[in-house]
Amino acid sequence: MIVEDELSILRIYKILLSSSGFEIIGMAKNGEEAVNMYKSFLKKPDIIIMDHRMPVKDGIEATREILQIDKNTKNIFASADITVEKLAVSSGALSFKIKPFDNECLINNIKETLGMKP
Repeated sequence: MIVEDELSILRIYKILLSSSGFEIIGMAKNGEEAVNMYKSFLKKPDIIIMDHRMPVKDGIEATREILQIDKNTKNIFASADITVEKLAVSSGALSFKIKPFDNECLINNIKETLGMKP
C-alpha cells in the first residue's frame, strides 16, 4: 500500500514497485484515506510506504491509527523532512527514508522488511 499526496511520486512508486514484482493493493492520497482504506481491506497489505506531510491527516497520525488496528503492520516512512525521523520511528515505522532516495535502496528495504533477500 502506498500513501502519498504528490501524484507524480505516487506514480513513480507504482511503476517502481510493480516493475519489481510487488502488488499494490491500495493507494491513498492522505492519512485519513489511508486509515479508512486499511480498515476496508480483508487481506491487509504486507507493507505500507507512508509519506509525512499530507492534507487531512499526516503520516505520523495515520501510522499510529493503523497500528492500533493491527500492531504487526510493517510501515516504511518516506519524507523530505528529516526532523520527523525519530517521531516516525517512535510512532511505529520500521524504517525511515529521506526523500529523495535511491529506488534500489527502497526496493532492498522492502525486501529486507518482508524477510526476502535484497
